[in-house]
Amino acid sequence: MTSPDIRRPGAIDAAWLTGVLQNAGVDAVVKSFEAKNVGTGQIGESVRFKLAYERDAEDAPRSLVGKFPSPDDTSRATGIMLGNYLREVRFYQQLAPRARVQTPRCWFTDTDATGSEFVLMMEDLAPAEQGDQLKGVTLDQARLVVEQAARLHGSFWGDEGLDELPWVQGSKAAPPSAATPEMVKGLWQAFRARYAPRLKPHWIEVGEAITSRWGRFGDIHEGPKSLAHHDFRPDNMMFGTPAGGYPVTVLDWQSFTYAPGATDVAYFLAGALPPDVRRVHEAELLALYLAELERLGVADYSMDDLRRDYGRGGFQLFLTAFFAAMVVIQTERGDNMFMQMLGSAADHILDHQALAALA
Repeated sequence: MTSPDIRRPGAIDAAWLTGVLQNAGVDAVVKSFEAKNVGTGQIGESVRFKLAYERDAEDAPRSLVGKFPSPDDTSRATGIMLGNYLREVRFYQQLAPRARVQTPRCWFTDTDATGSEFVLMMEDLAPAEQGDQLKGVTLDQARLVVEQAARLHGSFWGDEGLDELPWVQGSKAAPPSAATPEMVKGLWQAFRARYAPRLKPHWIEVGEAITSRWGRFGDIHEGPKSLAHHDFRPDNMMFGTPAGGYPVTVLDWQSFTYAPGATDVAYFLAGALPPDVRRVHEAELLALYLAELERLGVADYSMDDLRRDYGRGGFQLFLTAFFAAMVVIQTERGDNMFMQMLGSAADHILDHQALAALA
């Protein structure tokens, strides 16, 4: 039996969906389906396929969710340039099986050699619901996410094998980043010009400090490395509801890197909790993360180490906010989300006096 080919949503038919299931060991035949876009992705397009069967099977899913390149030329070009599409496929093919973080079941995924075309067919996580960066999360949800972060990082803690994989950002085998100092500075200045009326003075202070010292930025990661998600925010998670679903599932594995795991913790807590809530509960949440790492066998990583890495983790949230705003299709929700991320990151950076690390 041959594997399904790589297709865009409009070319998918019942026979192709049958091939996806049968290649995964489900002896069923799809008769028809309904397709509807879901999610709010900036780089990719997600589609839910509700399936009707000509021949059913006990383990046949009622629906699947597929992910594809963005139909928008600008967003798709960004996904290709940054290696996002190739990276996500490789995660599900090679890393997900040993990652203890909760991810959706992958039914089928493949990419072409250039990473410009791909398809990813996943478990439909409904009735779980997608998180929302603009709404944030509850403290109980934050605790669940912090535990998942520790499980991800604990699975790859100090794993030098990641250094040999060219599609892992930050690895020794990875090609030089497309985000050169000149590009970063140019995007920041363009961001400042576009959003000038919405920017607060201390946000600009942080942005100027980061982009003017970009050469130092890559040298400040002192802590042990792991596989870090690097876009660890509510929009890339599904949360269980009273109707069901996993408590929390982590999606969107397009940006992961070999870096200190605490970057993810800072990225999430700074962006998903109001600053006053974060400040009150930060110590508790960091203790929870460290305890879960220790439970998973991570040793020789102290709370002082964690606070150092966590304090600098807000840089990634700030960078993502202005960088992504300028390289993906502009939308009203996107603008509001990037402003929220940027402001939250600036507060976190200043709270932890992290700019001193760039001196």
